[in-house]
Amino acid sequence: MGDTPAGPPRHMLSFDVEEYFHAEAFRQVIGPTRWDQWPSRIGGQIDVLLALLADYDVRATFFVLGHLADTHPDVVRRIAAAGHEIACHGQSHEMIARLGPKAFRTDTQTAKARLEALTGQPVLGYRAATFGLMRPTAWAIDILADLGFAYDSSVQPIRHDRYGVPDAPATAHYAAGPGGSVILEIPPMTRRLAGRNIPLGGGGYFRLLPSVFFDGALRWWARRGQPAMLYLHPWEFDADQPVVPVGALNRFRHRVNLARTAGKLKTLLATHRFAPVRDLLDQLRASAPTRFEYATPPSA
Repeated sequence: MGDTPAGPPRHMLSFDVEEYFHAEAFRQVIGPTRWDQWPSRIGGQIDVLLALLADYDVRATFFVLGHLADTHPDVVRRIAAAGHEIACHGQSHEMIARLGPKAFRTDTQTAKARLEALTGQPVLGYRAATFGLMRPTAWAIDILADLGFAYDSSVQPIRHDRYGVPDAPATAHYAAGPGGSVILEIPPMTRRLAGRNIPLGGGGYFRLLPSVFFDGALRWWARRGQPAMLYLHPWEFDADQPVVPVGALNRFRHRVNLARTAGKLKTLLATHRFAPVRDLLDQLRASAPTRFEYATPPSA
């Protein structure tokens, strides 16, 4: 069993529970109508991940795709039975902008209800596919608040070709939608460098960069009394997953250093304390006085 560092939890660990073929990078090759033509790997991936977390006595937040709750309800039950938080990753892994307000409400409400029925517990958190909550989709904030979510983690405060709100706060804050509703927003971890937020929250960045970058960032935020958010996917622990025939850039983004993910995470689990978001909600609310208007264009 791994050694767990002493002291109270300081940071948040999360996983977006989806199959490798759900990735946005593969959409043009594997659309939803072809998902059933690719072998499922999620059951084995989750077993590996749950065993790893158990070794360090760590609980995390799992943002589960509603589609997986339909096809693999046993996976959702295993995660919940291990003491982890079940949160919502939507139903279809469709980006918010492609759904539009009406379909987004249906998609999200369907997934939330399915997950709550499986676990018997309220689903407090939401994370959009591909971090798709941006200024043009700020209307989603009002819908999430109306559906009863306590928090969201869909905003990357960075510049990226697929997502991002570069001027959004890098710490937990209250996101305001165009209809006036607010929800606690918890962005993935970044560090400020040369006037820009550097993404250090997880995903491909985690697999590409050395562990020292993430260790240093976690320590930096801890010294400031701020819990930081890390995110990963179960497929990032599976170097044996099928190779999807896509272009070089998308293939690189998806497959770079898959064999190293587990080792890097173990390094951080051995030196930092992590908890599910639900355990830190009171602390986050108390430290999130900023209200950020997502529907307002950024100042020039």
